[in-house]
Amino acid sequence: MNSKSHNHLWGEKSPYLLQHADNPVDWYPWGEEAFNKAKEEDKPIFLSIGYSTCHWCHVMEEESFKDSEVAEILNKYFVSIKVDREERPDIDRTYMKVAQLLTGSGGWPLTIIMTPDKKPFFAATYLPKHTSGRLVGLLELLPKVHELWVKDRDELEDQANKIASALRGFQRSEIGKEPNRDLLDRTFESLSRSYDKEFGGFGSAPKFPLPQNLLFLMGYWKEFGNPEALQMVTHTLQRMRMGGIYDQVGFGFHRYSTDRYWHIPHFEKMLYDQAMMLLLYVEAYRATKNEDFKEVALELIDYLKRALKAKEGAFYSAEDADSDGKEGKFYLFTIEEIREILNDEAQFFIKVFSMKREGNKEGVAVNGIGENVLYMERPLRELSSELGIPIHKLKERIETLRERVFFEREKRTHPSKDTKILTDWNGLTIAALAKAGFTFNRPDIIKMAEAAANFILKRMFNRDGSIYHRYSAGEVKVRGFLDDYAFLSFGLLELYEATFKEDYLERVIALQDYLFENFWDNKMGGFFFTDKKQKEILVREKEVYDGPYPSGNSVEFLNLLKLYHMTGSPSYREKAELLAKAFSKDLQKAPGAAPFFMYGLTLRFGNSSELVIVADSKGNNDFEVLDILRNSYMPNVVVVLKSNKIKNRMEKIAPFTKGMNFIEGKPTFYLCRDFACNLPTTDPHKVAELLKGNKN
Repeated sequence: MNSKSHNHLWGEKSPYLLQHADNPVDWYPWGEEAFNKAKEEDKPIFLSIGYSTCHWCHVMEEESFKDSEVAEILNKYFVSIKVDREERPDIDRTYMKVAQLLTGSGGWPLTIIMTPDKKPFFAATYLPKHTSGRLVGLLELLPKVHELWVKDRDELEDQANKIASALRGFQRSEIGKEPNRDLLDRTFESLSRSYDKEFGGFGSAPKFPLPQNLLFLMGYWKEFGNPEALQMVTHTLQRMRMGGIYDQVGFGFHRYSTDRYWHIPHFEKMLYDQAMMLLLYVEAYRATKNEDFKEVALELIDYLKRALKAKEGAFYSAEDADSDGKEGKFYLFTIEEIREILNDEAQFFIKVFSMKREGNKEGVAVNGIGENVLYMERPLRELSSELGIPIHKLKERIETLRERVFFEREKRTHPSKDTKILTDWNGLTIAALAKAGFTFNRPDIIKMAEAAANFILKRMFNRDGSIYHRYSAGEVKVRGFLDDYAFLSFGLLELYEATFKEDYLERVIALQDYLFENFWDNKMGGFFFTDKKQKEILVREKEVYDGPYPSGNSVEFLNLLKLYHMTGSPSYREKAELLAKAFSKDLQKAPGAAPFFMYGLTLRFGNSSELVIVADSKGNNDFEVLDILRNSYMPNVVVVLKSNKIKNRMEKIAPFTKGMNFIEGKPTFYLCRDFACNLPTTDPHKVAELLKGNKN
């Protein structure tokens, strides 16, 4: 390759970094080479953080980073570094806090200017080439920063030191008292205040799915029997499924809705959204027996298998919003296009999916013809009543037409795919697939979860027991973060309960041992986001608040509680209590900001039960008693299988199972509540009745 046509990103494996490898900007990846160059040449660093499916990242690249005028200034006065936020979430989290501190908001692309020792003094998000309205242009900003760097260095460095000090101040924590049940009520009240009673979800526009909010509400309903909490969940799930945030033709959830109605989405599709929404719809099905929720869950699995599953078994990270240089083009249809595809059935399809001749999405109509996002304004049951068509017949008709539209849409230019494999997001996906496979009694879905888990376990581990965060094009890279360990543990715990394979449980225990040794804050409690061996970041963060998916500390709280009930080891309960105390004051200040942690608290305060099955072998795990668990929402029940033929292995993992033996040559059941056990029984119906006692 001609070196003049590529910068220092050439040879990287991140799809996002490779998108910028032929920019005229002389980008460097994050690393010592770039920082040493900045020190040697006495230049500030221009740091740009984004990700491959980010629409405004594409816009900024086209406007500025491909522009020779901008590149000339950057190359002359700065050392420019590109970071993939999904590959290096530690860097992104630190500098996103800077943006929020300095500007009051954040987003991507994230633009940071900092000293060669990584201390920032300027932050912004998207910036145009030329100043436009309130947005300063790069051509005006960059020369001004260079002038300040030369003439007022002391002022810039003083500001950078103050910002760095403020960042470190954010990490100071104070141990409080373990949260009580009142905090759960306050969390419910906080979510209730922001709940959109008409259209579901929380807040106005833009509106995000926020599945962890809804998982908390289900746990709260289960614990306190509050019907309003469950109604908030079911109403939101129904409205999202009807909306344009859901791909009505090819399935899967887009990133967020630009309006409060769920109609017009931002079109990128992220793996973590599919995983969390799958988990949510499965749990909602268990709680309500609403077949519509099961249908959505199976559609999400279809999307994962078709669009994001790598041949190795794990799952890719995302699909872009753009194709052929236009956001959403792959997903939009005019009425004329639908008429050409469906002929006589077109008008019915147009009615179902709220299409208009002039379009229902913002944009310029050509000759009065505009583009449409497909969404339903009314529930299908209303349409069924209006048309006099039984609901099952209506669904069959829509499905037939959907397949025809899908077949034609497949001929279009597809959005690009981010093919890197991330341990944390795969952990969430493994958990959701395992839960779905168990709930629907579908071994094929469980095998999908196992294939992803086996890839991570074989390819993403180091010899010292640590995890790699990212796999791409045959390369593993980046030391794992808290989320990698926590989310993978979450997935393996769900996979154990779906398969009863002790290997998964033993791997979780090993992951916890590594976390306690390398991530635990021995002074104040809680887990840091980065391994203690990670030295190249400005501050070592420790957080509990959820973002678009749960925080690592929130998931670890749940993991520790489950491990305590699966193994009987008090050390896991003690660590969970310390974790709750470490973040108690943060949770008291903003209970609605950590809903997944609160979801764990609903289990902490609930009547937790341990079901131990002692069986002759692991050959057939389809015990009749499991049907009550498949068909009920019982988040407080954990299940452990002790094989009579290799019982010593489980007794080592869970010493409380010693003395639990096989009776009369039949599977034997021990149902315990906080390890106080009922008499063993071989009658699954008796166990089922006892389990039903857990239901509200």
